[in-house]
Amino acid sequence: MKIAVVGVCASGKTTLVAGLKAAGFDAYNVAQEHSGIHDFWAKRHPDILVMIDATMPAIHKRRVVYWDESRLEVQHKRLADARAHADLYIQTDKYNAAEVRDKVIDFVKEYRAKRKTKGDEIS
Repeated sequence: MKIAVVGVCASGKTTLVAGLKAAGFDAYNVAQEHSGIHDFWAKRHPDILVMIDATMPAIHKRRVVYWDESRLEVQHKRLADARAHADLYIQTDKYNAAEVRDKVIDFVKEYRAKRKTKGDEIS
């Protein structure tokens, strides 16, 4: 089961993907926020699409950035299609990395259980 992770810069994508991989999941980061191709996230046909997000105050707490809210708005526009198709959306401001990872893992477990009861094949 492939899990694609999209989100704005400094929302925690790289950290989330590393945590999911360490837990045994096939997860990867999609740099959709840098692409003008609206459905770039769909290129590898993920089974689950996770979008994580952060506000400027949270971003500033996580790292030094030399851009402002206008760049964040551009990223949100580039992520609009991914957000519309996301199976799970998490606003990460109030969560630490482990909490975000655990939310995704819980979601994946529920997703698999629902598919199993429907008789779908699960990889």
